[in-house]
Amino acid sequence: MTEGTRSLILRQADYLIRTRGYAAFSYADLAQRAGITKASVHYHFPTKEDLVTVLVQHYLERFITTLDGIRRRHADVGARLRDYALLFLEGFEQGMLPLCGALSAERSALPASMHGTIQEFFRLHLEWLTGVLEAGLATGALRAGIAPDRAALLLLSTLEGGTFVGWALQRKDTVLAAFEAAMRDLELSTPAPRTVGA
Repeated sequence: MTEGTRSLILRQADYLIRTRGYAAFSYADLAQRAGITKASVHYHFPTKEDLVTVLVQHYLERFITTLDGIRRRHADVGARLRDYALLFLEGFEQGMLPLCGALSAERSALPASMHGTIQEFFRLHLEWLTGVLEAGLATGALRAGIAPDRAALLLLSTLEGGTFVGWALQRKDTVLAAFEAAMRDLELSTPAPRTVGA
């Protein structure tokens, strides 16, 4: 089945934002990359604000589904968290940062209407992580005394910051190494799989 023009535009916009940044690409760049006319881009998304609003909304919907899938696949808190960590490396080989991390770095260039959406995305991360960690604390997988909300912030900050460092160094193993160090600080009882950090 041939990809629709609207979906093609969104996919290529996702790539450009995650590799160049929101402010660094134009509709002419997007049209060239998608192999369509600039008029076609404007037909589907009259403004760049319209485009990024739809793109982030679709991203959030997929992300929520992905998090639900991680919960269903793994009963173990460590396995859930490590599966979650791998989400930050999707597109790494193509030089792509996580979408909302890339957008938050350009907050001053974004339309004001997007600021709340970006905040909501990070709240979603923190709520999910806090829930996973609360479950781990209840089952004894985490050491007693850990505050799940603070631990969630530690893990998210480690992964978001780690992707920028790993991207600059072109070494994704640094992202996972930092994450595993944070996991050790939490004293998770489940050992890391041998493939993590490779």
